[in-house]
Amino acid sequence: MPKRLVLIGAGELAQIACEYFEHDSDYDVAAFSVESAYLTDSTLAGRPVVAYEALESLYPPTEYELFVAIPASQLNRLRTRFYLDAKARGYRFATYVSSHAFVWRNVEIGENSFIFENNVIQPFVRIGNNCILWSGNHVGHRTVIRDHVFVASHAVISGYCDVGESSFIGVNTTFNDHVKVAMDNVIGSGALVHRDTEPGRVYVGSPAKAVPDRSSFDVRL
Repeated sequence: MPKRLVLIGAGELAQIACEYFEHDSDYDVAAFSVESAYLTDSTLAGRPVVAYEALESLYPPTEYELFVAIPASQLNRLRTRFYLDAKARGYRFATYVSSHAFVWRNVEIGENSFIFENNVIQPFVRIGNNCILWSGNHVGHRTVIRDHVFVASHAVISGYCDVGESSFIGVNTTFNDHVKVAMDNVIGSGALVHRDTEPGRVYVGSPAKAVPDRSSFDVRL
């Protein structure tokens, strides 16, 4: 019997997540949910859209799991806010791993995480809670990706790396072995990161350098 799931969000990522969960998992998507101030349509993809404030009465945590289908908005803070709030309200969370991803047997993946197709995740990797890895990334052996991280497509994260909490990794980025990415980093598309980074910074270029006088919190994602 399929497990019942509610998706938090009603944007493009929520609709994409609905497709994957419906056609490549043992979950049945029952509804979408957004905060009442953003509730503009009553249905989406043939399913009800309900106010997040009323979620517990309509889809109680004893019967439904959640997935927070919100992208890297506000440096992952918006997704994290809903994840932590719903967790405090007693909900359990789905994690999706594409059947077309290569994930070695001893990889650890946390809750409310989403692994798209064609990711290669090597032995002993640990991926935290509330992470999104879009399609086509390589995550090398012994690497740790901490909570609330978003990795866009075709990043190459070499072995023994450590990607800090709430960071954003852009398209086609490359990380040398043993690199430590600090928390709250934005790594721009195509960057080559060959040394450890500092918290709250934006890195661009090859080799990657911090953008002077610019905080990662200033970046619109």
